This record gives sequence, structure tokens and C-alpha cells, in this order.
Amino acid sequence: MTRLRTVCALALIVGTTACGQPKGPPADDFDAKLWDARKSLIPPYPKEENLLPIYVGPVLPFAFFVDRASVSMTQDGILRYTLIGRSASATNVSYEAISCRGYERRVYAFGRSDGTWSEARNSQWTRIIRSPANPSGTLADDFFCSAERGWVDTTDEALRALTRGNRP
Repeated sequence: MTRLRTVCALALIVGTTACGQPKGPPADDFDAKLWDARKSLIPPYPKEENLLPIYVGPVLPFAFFVDRASVSMTQDGILRYTLIGRSASATNVSYEAISCRGYERRVYAFGRSDGTWSEARNSQWTRIIRSPANPSGTLADDFFCSAERGWVDTTDEALRALTRGNRP
């Protein structure tokens, strides 16, 4: 009888756990819009005074920043932000999102040197790769989807995490 209860309890736990798992990428209001309509959802081009540094690793020739003014959390738990990567010879700007629920990221647009945005050609949710040289993995693990501190739930929590920093 005890064994039957144990099997039934395990079946119940497995069944409810499976129901709580995400079924594919998160709902995203960018999906239902054409590029002209999506442009209105993209924040203004980043300004120097709004940049918060993130430490990705000692081996990269790039310094990374998140534009404080671009950080926003959707009702579906998607955290959006503008990421800036800067080296001695180049600056890369992208408007991206992270979903902690699926440990995924998405790039919506790339910044141009004239301060405008161009649509990302392959804007799909992809799994974040854990790597010491990956800014998306750093943002997920150190700021937004932390196993130690928990996931951020609001824009304010995300901004506090970024302001706190992650310098070793």
C-alpha cells in the first residue's frame, strides 16, 4: 500500500511539474506587427549618460553596457533592453530581450551609426549559450535570471540589479 501511495504521489508531482513548464517561446507583442509598427516599440537610440556597464569577462576586446532608458519588463515576463558593445575600433548596438522562463534571448533590431535602427533579419527566440564571453548569458545569470537572487519581476528590479553591477 505504501509503495502504491509513493507511485501515485510521484505521478502527481511529475504531472503538475510538466504542466508548469513553458510550451515554446513566450508570447511577444513584436510578433504580430510589421517592421513599421515595431519601430514604435523600439526605444530611442542610447545616450552616453544612460549607459550602465556590465562585466562580461577579461578576455574580450569589448566593453559592454546596457542603456538604462531602454530597460522594460512586459506583462509576460520578457525583459527588453539595448545592449552596447564597444571596442577600440567598433561600437555595436542592439535592441534585445531575455526570457528567464525559457532561458532564451531575442534580437529585435541593430543600431546604425546615424542613430537609427534596422530590423534584425532573424529575430527569433534562441537558447542562451552559457559562455564566459557571452553578454546575454552574463545578463541572464548575473542580473535578470539569477539562481541566487531570483528572477527580476519588474523594470525597477532590473534597473536595481544593473546599477548594483557585477564587477568581480
